[in-house]
Amino acid sequence: MKTTAEQPYIFENISDLMRRLEQPKPLHPLVALVRYGSIKVNVADVGQRFALNFYKISFKIDFKGQVRYGQGYYDFEEGGLAFLAPNQIVTAYEQEKTYEGYTFFFHPDFIRNYPLGKRIHTYGFFSYAVSEALFLSEKEKFVIASVFNHIALELENNIDQFSQDVMVSQIELLLNYSNRFYHRQFITRKTLHNEWLEQMNSYLAERLDNAVLSGLPNAQELADYLKVSPRYLTDMLKTLTGQNTQQYIHTLLMEKAKDMLSLSQLNISEIAYKLGFEHPQSFHKLFKQKMGMSPVAFRQSFE
Repeated sequence: MKTTAEQPYIFENISDLMRRLEQPKPLHPLVALVRYGSIKVNVADVGQRFALNFYKISFKIDFKGQVRYGQGYYDFEEGGLAFLAPNQIVTAYEQEKTYEGYTFFFHPDFIRNYPLGKRIHTYGFFSYAVSEALFLSEKEKFVIASVFNHIALELENNIDQFSQDVMVSQIELLLNYSNRFYHRQFITRKTLHNEWLEQMNSYLAERLDNAVLSGLPNAQELADYLKVSPRYLTDMLKTLTGQNTQQYIHTLLMEKAKDMLSLSQLNISEIAYKLGFEHPQSFHKLFKQKMGMSPVAFRQSFE
């Protein structure tokens, strides 16, 4: 596997990856399940960037050590699940570690003609960074392990007219359990996420005080500040506040706007520019959409 800093190596199909990992040819060309204990990473591949043209779900039951993702590392001591969508770039990394579990690959073509193929993008955890892996309790690990065991048994059966239907239903079951457990994770890690929320509020307050120089804050900027992926940030905020990131920014923006309209002598255009809007009309439109009245009408209500 040869690549450059600019261009990662892309595995076009699962069979190529299995050969690179010194695994047997997959029993189905679009699906493969590998036990972690049998995976061999070529020394020449360490530090190389690569991407897959298919989905990958990693289930580590009992992991000790760290794994590299991008420029950082994440600790998988508890065991859990990590997800990769097609064309996400990761770095091959090898160090002394012990773990057991499965890694599961399936090509988008395998589910394309099923309802799952049309809605798989709604499972937001495929957009998370690996550092935002799903950590599982012992009970949850048992549930996920049972699904992987059923997938393994199905792959070992002779392919018949029902094989793909059964396998797709198992993939969907795995994703639905993952959805449930991610929701639980946002709740049980509420203390950590509330700390992030406080950090974000402080950051946004400072940004809105200086928005005339920096423009309006956006979701990507906040995610970069908190060092999380945009999708993870939105899912966290939905659990804590019921709003996605953009809605949350707009809520704080409107509160700042109401303070300026009611307490300052600045005209509407000046307020718009101070809040980071390039055009006063954009501020007027957003304010009326969120507050149900124009900025002028809101100001008049205090006079």
